[in-house]
Amino acid sequence: MENYKVAIVSLGCAKNRVDAEMMLYKLKSAGFTLTDDPAKADVAIVNTCGFIESAKQESIDEIIELGKLKEEGTIKHIVVTGCLAERYKEMIAKELPEADAVIGLGANGDIAETVKAVLEGTHTESFPDKELQPISGKRIQSTPLHYAYLRVADGCDNCCTYCAIPLIRGRFRSRKMEDIIAEAEYLVEGGVKELNVIAQDTTRYGEDIYGKLMLPELLRELCKIEGLRWIRILYCYPDRITDELIDTIANEEKIVKYIDLPLQHCNGRVLKAMNRKGDRQSLTALIKKIRERIPSVVLRTTLIAGFPTETEEEFDDAADFAKEIGFERLGCFAYSTEEDTPAAELPQVEPEERQFRANAIMEQQQYIMESFNNSRLDTTIEVLTEGFDRYAECYFGRSYAEAPEVDPNVFFVADRKVVPGEFVQVKITDVMDCDLIGDLVE
Repeated sequence: MENYKVAIVSLGCAKNRVDAEMMLYKLKSAGFTLTDDPAKADVAIVNTCGFIESAKQESIDEIIELGKLKEEGTIKHIVVTGCLAERYKEMIAKELPEADAVIGLGANGDIAETVKAVLEGTHTESFPDKELQPISGKRIQSTPLHYAYLRVADGCDNCCTYCAIPLIRGRFRSRKMEDIIAEAEYLVEGGVKELNVIAQDTTRYGEDIYGKLMLPELLRELCKIEGLRWIRILYCYPDRITDELIDTIANEEKIVKYIDLPLQHCNGRVLKAMNRKGDRQSLTALIKKIRERIPSVVLRTTLIAGFPTETEEEFDDAADFAKEIGFERLGCFAYSTEEDTPAAELPQVEPEERQFRANAIMEQQQYIMESFNNSRLDTTIEVLTEGFDRYAECYFGRSYAEAPEVDPNVFFVADRKVVPGEFVQVKITDVMDCDLIGDLVE
């Protein structure tokens, strides 16, 4: 198989990226040659996202574009997998004839066999139980060498009424702690300095297999890994932010003081309609506690605007809450109607109004973020170097306050060579849009 080149285009979230990395390992082990460029591959695999409408469209567009390369003879075959394939099995196979194979998540472990089959001329459609999808196993890292995503669980049991993830990925399944630790040690031995801990609901980790919330204990074990500098926690549900977790983040030096807390709303009635817990009072109290016990903590959240039945007053409540809290990082998305979810059956807010509301919160957020950036002027911060930007003619990286791929950068000038993965001290001298500008301090 070494004469055949295979490429994977992975779309969507970091959890999907980990799926792709595990498939890459399977393919390489089977003897295929891997390439980053689909145009240079014999077989292109599209690892699709099916979370919201825009993500679905991106996946479809990618398949169509690769189909053009196939027509031109640049590539020979296309394999479609991932969340969109799992959710819309029949539609993908019927409406996108460009695909030579369409497989569900449960068939990811058989990706090498699927590729062999299409090379032999066999059209493949395989949709075993989604929970057969491997969530532990070896992988080929596709991120820069200095950071990686560490998935601790897959699936979700929260059943938020707007979300199709439980339908797509199945029930919540934690990985064994010893498997996670072993993988983390392997990644650090390979040069990883920052681990980003992920799951659909990271704070739920361990509840299903250990009978209790085990994220704090897992984090403490990860902190013992020699050579690991940063641990960042993403996708933390507010109702499982325990005092033990807050204390662990506050007390462990390697855990960056950054918490991704996807709240979606603050109004109690809307949250109940979303099948989520809490209200503005309880969320405000939680955030106050976090900020009091973790000095300089950076909070990221996401909000949904225009959820079905959301009134103007309830939207104003969410906007006022976001302004009052002053989240350092915030993304607001217009509600996306997802078929087969309970929220899709509720009276809908007009799409234009949803987008108007989302835009209003994001415009407000620009001022909050500008204020946060200005507060960092003339301070010296630790930065993990990502690389050199030849257009800006300077280096760039991230501080503890910036998660990879979703947050702004810190650009800095240095009079010596700085390599990706190197930690440096940067004095912040200016702000440009959402990014920080500074100089290397030796």
